[in-house]
Amino acid sequence: MKKLFLGAAFAIAGLLSTADAQLQKGNWMVGSDLMGIRFTNGLDLSITPKAAYFIQDRWAVGTQVNLDIQKVNGQGSTQTNWNIAPFTRYYFSSSEVNSLLNNGAFFGEGSVGFGGRNSGSGDTTNGVDLGIGAGYAYFITNNVSVEGLLKFNALVGGGNKNTNGDLNLGVGFNIYLPSGKLKAAAKDAQ
Repeated sequence: MKKLFLGAAFAIAGLLSTADAQLQKGNWMVGSDLMGIRFTNGLDLSITPKAAYFIQDRWAVGTQVNLDIQKVNGQGSTQTNWNIAPFTRYYFSSSEVNSLLNNGAFFGEGSVGFGGRNSGSGDTTNGVDLGIGAGYAYFITNNVSVEGLLKFNALVGGGNKNTNGDLNLGVGFNIYLPSGKLKAAAKDAQ
């Protein structure tokens, strides 16, 4: 019984620790947004894989790819949205933001890439995709986070509409991998 109690205490302490070790220089972040709510078109179920490398503590640089096909509210047509965009993300420390939840981190994210929004009977825009947003990563284990991201994406380019924009609330998850563990896994695979 004593061992069970001590094991539970260590597990709880690990879950309640701050999210610092995952956000160190040299680590990798791999994950995906799974679902989003577009405030202009409703619920958007898509998968947006992303990968990033921490170039400094709490600062990651990476890329994301998105392709989703959805039925547009009030229209009989299908809309296809796509983008390929490098992004950067900075996680704020608990001393910079007074957080009520100790096992997570607020972050800001910006992206610049190429994208398009194409509809069979509506507006079509293809060109430069710009995004800026803020979110919160909640660490459910030492290396896995569930996150929410409120992001504004603007698309500027050609088509029958020169600009197109959406405010999106995305929900997803990320896995944070220390580079030492990745090197060891690659060595074991050989």
